[in-house]
This record gives sequence, structure tokens and C-alpha cells, in this order.
Amino acid sequence: MRRRSPELPPLDGILVLDKDLGISSARGVEIVRRRAQFAKAGHAGTLDPLASGVLVIALGRGTKAVERLMATEKEYLAEIDLSAFTACDDREGERREVEVAVPPARGEVEAALRRFEGVIDQRPPSFSAMVVDGRRAYRIARKDDTFELPTRKVVVHEVTLLDYAWPIARVALRCGKGFYVRSLARDLGLALGTGGHLASLRRTAVGPFRIAMARRLDDLPELIDASCVMPIEQALAMVGQEGARAAPAAVTPSDGPQPPSPEAAPGGPPRSS
Repeated sequence: MRRRSPELPPLDGILVLDKDLGISSARGVEIVRRRAQFAKAGHAGTLDPLASGVLVIALGRGTKAVERLMATEKEYLAEIDLSAFTACDDREGERREVEVAVPPARGEVEAALRRFEGVIDQRPPSFSAMVVDGRRAYRIARKDDTFELPTRKVVVHEVTLLDYAWPIARVALRCGKGFYVRSLARDLGLALGTGGHLASLRRTAVGPFRIAMARRLDDLPELIDASCVMPIEQALAMVGQEGARAAPAAVTPSDGPQPPSPEAAPGGPPRSS
């Protein structure tokens, strides 16, 4: 792997990227790393190619803080299609239509969503980056269509139905680390007796790093220098302040920190969300 020249000044800190649809998180990091003259780089939580929004990229010494950044709360805007299930729980998979004689009313959808607030047991998507006996779950799922991962504890601090016009429910949520929005889409459908898969996803915040702070790749200069990067000390101070504000209402999940991993479609590398 090509490294940054030691003759260049250090480039340490955080860059908040607004990741576009269609590119992987790993690709976004690699583009930033190249423009940063091959500084060490990593990200604080994967976004699938089909998702857009906040991707926190750590550079230089900032990469040592990735686990702490990953442990922060995440916020999303999601569109859930209640008319069908898919194998991978998002719109990339083949649709399995569900016949619904009478679509659920808005109040029923709101009531079902409330059941997913707090500490809940969630089954991650079979097509995910989780490791089972040394193998990625998505590799097992490709060969075994009955494969399911066990449930685990996750935290949903808040989930709100913003809009609903059958079959699409538009939802805002604030959750802890390790939560899969794809699983929420699937499980909401199961709770309502309909289908359920993720039609679109946009991450609007990772801890204190919000979409208003983020820059798209097209808006970044070809040469990224210290003027484009938030100092790591400032970033960690923001994380600490965010944690202090959230502490009285926080619920601690049982899952410990997990390192970021590259994502993928069912036919490619691993996926998240």
C-alpha cells in the first residue's frame, strides 16, 4: 500500500463526507486517501452503496479514535417498502411480493414502530458482514437460502413515522451501534403482516457529526490538506460533549465495538445497515 511521504506535514483529524449513492464506503475512503496524498485512513461505520449520507473518515492519528467514533449514536432517514420482502432485506434483492388485502392504517404502522424502541433483540440480515466460524455471513447465505443469524441486543433510542402512503413508510430513527436498518424494515413488515424491505437510506448523523457539516466528494479539492480536516482533539471533544448530553437517557447495548468492514451486495464483499 502506498504511504504518505514523510517529507509532507502530518495530516491528522476527521473529514465528514456526504457519501453519494452507488459507491462503497471503502471506495469513498480510498478516494479521500488518494487526495490526501496517501495519508493513513479509515472510517467510523460502513454505509452500503445503496445508502448515502454521513461517513466519518479518520486520517493519520485520527484512525486511532475510530472505535470511539463508531460507538456513537447514528441517525437515519429510511424509506421502507411494505409490499414485498427480499433475501437481502433491501431493494437490491429479488422481490417476494406479499398480498395484502387491506393495507395497514397509519396508526397501525406507528404502533408497530413503537415496539422497536428501547433495547430489542434484532436478527441481522443474512447477507451481512458478520463473521460466523471465520466466514462472512453473506458467503454462507449465498449457498444456503435457509441460513439465519442469531438475534442480538441492539438499542433504538427513537423511531418516528414521518410520512406514510402505502406501501412506503418514511421513518426517522436514532439508534446505537450495530443496529441494522434493513432488519427494521423486514421486522416491521413481519409485525404488520405485510412485506418489508429497505427502499432507501440516508444517514444524517454519526454522533455530533451531522449532514450539514459534510462535504460531497465533488466538493472536495483534488489535494486535501489540513484546511479540509477537523483536528482530532476538536472531534473527540465534540464526541465527549455529545455523550455527556445523551448520558441521562442513554441505554447501553450488550454489543461491544466492532471494527469497520467493507460492504457489498449479495454477489460482492460485505454489507451493513
